Amino acid sequence: MSIEIANINKKFGAFTALQDINLTIPQGELVALLGPSGSGKTTLLRIIAGLETPDSGQVSFNGKDIADKSIQQREVGFVFQHYALFRHMNVFENIAFGLKVRPRKVRPSKGEIEDKVQELLRLVKLDGFAKRYPGQLSGGQRQRVALARALAVEPEVLLLDEPFGALDAQVRKELRRWLRRLHDELDVTSVFVTHDQEEALDVADHVVILNKGQIEQLGTPEEVYEHPKNPFVYNFLGNVNLFHGRVQDGKLHIGSLEIDAPEYKDSPNAEAISYVRPHDIEIARNPGEGFIPATILFIRSVGYSVHLELRRGDTEDFVEAELSKEQYKELGLKTGEKVFVKPTGLKIFVPEDYSI
Repeated sequence: MSIEIANINKKFGAFTALQDINLTIPQGELVALLGPSGSGKTTLLRIIAGLETPDSGQVSFNGKDIADKSIQQREVGFVFQHYALFRHMNVFENIAFGLKVRPRKVRPSKGEIEDKVQELLRLVKLDGFAKRYPGQLSGGQRQRVALARALAVEPEVLLLDEPFGALDAQVRKELRRWLRRLHDELDVTSVFVTHDQEEALDVADHVVILNKGQIEQLGTPEEVYEHPKNPFVYNFLGNVNLFHGRVQDGKLHIGSLEIDAPEYKDSPNAEAISYVRPHDIEIARNPGEGFIPATILFIRSVGYSVHLELRRGDTEDFVEAELSKEQYKELGLKTGEKVFVKPTGLKIFVPEDYSI
């Protein structure tokens, strides 16, 4: 089932939740709606489900407008952040609920419901849990029951609102891997809301980044991370260093530092902000072309990489850098030492590219 969203607008009083949203989600894709709180991602998900009505615009499934379709008629499965399980029902009864409340003429037989629930329990790795109650399950297990319940009605579209938001980090990581495998196995069109950048980049086929009710960028995880369209996307997706300077005649000037910026070879003298990831900061003990003096303030060595915080020259500007353990040992760095840093892989934005 493909989903087409055209010119969707939604206000709550004076607050604009969504503005001119246009988006196509192909059949079988797993798409993440990513953004900060208040960006409109959950409102968009609820409009797709039929839980909210847009002020204007259209949502279509396989090219057919579904404005007159009820929640049940849309054939969507919805998984909430806080599970929304029936506490007085055991696991079997929770999963079977959507099947049992169907109209009599389309309701499966008791045996068919039994078989379907047992199949789903195996799918979500909860064999033997049928008679347990939600209060007897861990958070991760309850979320899997909620997902099984959504899948029981064989939805054409699966919608998940912060599905792992209430879980601890390790359980979240395990469940998102499991969701990816499950999605591939079922081939159902899935849309999930998250504010966790790592989660979206790790799980989704495509990521839709929203901010203040508008889409900032749509692309594969690699595209949005490696080629952000604007400063908001760059800032939102991981740690970054900011270097304020100016561009002119194909050169970026940051203080006394001059860096080639061929994309601005015809640009007049203009203010610019440059972004660079911590792993794109080089560190050397001796000065060289393109290097800036800095002082090491903090070192944290955990896992494969070593994280450093530095202060640039005599300024109050800080730089974050990441080195491999091998690079760190080779340089023999210590807190308080004077070194030289060089930003590489800079992404430059000038005022016409962004709103300051």
